[in-house]
Amino acid sequence: MDCIDLFKKAAAALQTDPRYLELDAARRENDMDEELQNMIGEFNLARLDLNNESAKAETDAARVAELNQRVNDLYSQIMASEGMVRYNAAKAECEAMVSHIDAIINTAMNGGDPMTVQAPTGGCTGSCSTCGGCH
Repeated sequence: MDCIDLFKKAAAALQTDPRYLELDAARRENDMDEELQNMIGEFNLARLDLNNESAKAETDAARVAELNQRVNDLYSQIMASEGMVRYNAAKAECEAMVSHIDAIINTAMNGGDPMTVQAPTGGCTGSCSTCGGCH
């Protein structure tokens, strides 16, 4: 078995991790939330209206301001919804897990011992001694 096959097995295992399962459940719940989906649809239409108005040769500043406010209000409502708060928290947990995996891979690629890699804190950029990115 080569390393690609092993990574595929690891990726399948990742999909059984409780952090991934929470993200997937939050995503599915949001997809089924009719009120949230309607707000997202309104947001997309308002953003399209804003883009169209802004692209005109002679824009109506008051209309642009009104549409911009509508886009911002809808975005705030969407992001404050219970489902999106849950989704974003789960997404942050999964992103931290992926950063840890990335640090392990970077350590191995730089000749370090991947078994000693600790979870990065504060978002790994690959340029610190934690993941070996600067070697």
